[in-house]
Amino acid sequence: MAKIRLSGARFVKYGYGQVEDNHLSAPRNGQVYGQLPAAADINVLENGMFVKYDYAKGVCTLPSGDGKGPIMMVLNEIKLYRDYEVDADFAMIKENYAAAVYNAAGTAMPENTTMVPRVFKMSVGDIYTTNCVNETALSVNNILVVGDDGYLEKASNDGGEEAKGPQFQVVKVYTMPDGQPGVKLQCIAE
Repeated sequence: MAKIRLSGARFVKYGYGQVEDNHLSAPRNGQVYGQLPAAADINVLENGMFVKYDYAKGVCTLPSGDGKGPIMMVLNEIKLYRDYEVDADFAMIKENYAAAVYNAAGTAMPENTTMVPRVFKMSVGDIYTTNCVNETALSVNNILVVGDDGYLEKASNDGGEEAKGPQFQVVKVYTMPDGQPGVKLQCIAE
């Protein structure tokens, strides 16, 4: 079990970011995607991070990257290989994936891209609990937006024009299943 914070998100106390999918519409409406590899400059993808799904370029990039595409939440299937591991121990890490990975069609992926994340399109009304937030203190009614690094952060003006991608309202300051601090969020804008 992770005893140190490995995450880039400041709200995480130890390990990596986690998501508890309380009520997400993507699995029901078919807006779960897993076809594009992560861009070569992405080394770690934590559950709860956001990426730009740039189908024209054929890669998932950080929201700060150029190109177009919707911003979607990373929610990979958690793979725990040892009895003592917990959800906080899981992240998709580039160095853990073989260099000679092929996509589902059997063709080689773009150079230095080996991770293929599963991403969810967020819809207004979606509710989930996470600790993958780049803040140290949060309270009910805070508005969170996607930052350039893919982590959620407080909106500078309650979700105004600077927001790219979905926006979320903190509806409960809560805990993750492993006891770490977490927040329950509701998507209020796509």
